[in-house]
Amino acid sequence: MAASGEDSLIVRYFGPLATDPGAFDLSDDAAILKSSADDLVVTTDAIVEGVHFLPGDPPDSIARKALRVNLSDLAAKGAEPAGFLLTLALRAADDQWLAPFARALGEDAVSFRCPLLGGDTVSTPGPLMISVTAFGRTLPGRMVRRSGAEVGDRIVVTGTIGDATLGLDILKGGAAATALDAAACDTLVQRYRVPQPRCALAMAVRDHASAAMDVSDGLAGDLAKLCAVSGLSATIDVGAIPLSPGARSMVEAGAAGIDRLLTGGDDYEILCTVPENRFEPFAAAARLAGIPVTQIGLAVAGTGLPRFRNRRGDDILLKALSYSHF
Repeated sequence: MAASGEDSLIVRYFGPLATDPGAFDLSDDAAILKSSADDLVVTTDAIVEGVHFLPGDPPDSIARKALRVNLSDLAAKGAEPAGFLLTLALRAADDQWLAPFARALGEDAVSFRCPLLGGDTVSTPGPLMISVTAFGRTLPGRMVRRSGAEVGDRIVVTGTIGDATLGLDILKGGAAATALDAAACDTLVQRYRVPQPRCALAMAVRDHASAAMDVSDGLAGDLAKLCAVSGLSATIDVGAIPLSPGARSMVEAGAAGIDRLLTGGDDYEILCTVPENRFEPFAAAARLAGIPVTQIGLAVAGTGLPRFRNRRGDDILLKALSYSHF
């Protein structure tokens, strides 16, 4: 019996990515993820054409984003990647799209030691959709939750904030496209298209952070979520928030407000709280990993929204805290 179109597609493009023995070369209806003494951490995120990436975006960048946004979640939980499932909703089995998509996905699977274990492919008349479910491992009882922050903890972020929202603005022909030179524009676009999950910092987060999550919907909104579930609030020094050269020049020129950078999505940096006596070991581990970390504020008592203050100590009022799907 001849293989179905779906089976042929899977064998051709994704069979070579299924290097874990438990994937059975994608020839079965299920896979085996070997058990161990570690806790298994599970996360899932979907990216949708027109929402998380633009029609016409390169398929290799779409593949990388689909996997990396999930790896970012694992890193923020202090978990190391163990494997992933992939679901594709495609309008057509187009070799010119699938070949670079599968190649880039395979490269990231190797780079981040996160093999493909299985998944599903379906056809759709609507927008492209890629859903990944990623599995990670961490020491028993050591997954870092959002709810562990305590009053006095330092609030820390990795990398820089706001680049992705400016990258999207550039792709849409917004102000950033004309305010910055080509090199700065390329950097910001890449930050939107290809997140950099902080997997190398997962162990440091696990060992030193009291609470953590990744910044996916905007720093202000995600910090509010972390504070709410931890039962406290925060004060943030807006001047301390790390900005890339391109983002800083946009703010200084008045071409982008700092509120936009605080509430735009797709940063995929780690936001965490670190007790005072754990900050120096955490910072040292980050230096060894080559990942910049910055203290931007403190966890404080209270149940109100985090307060974002400028250099004069005045509160910055934000019209919205973050991106919302609904």
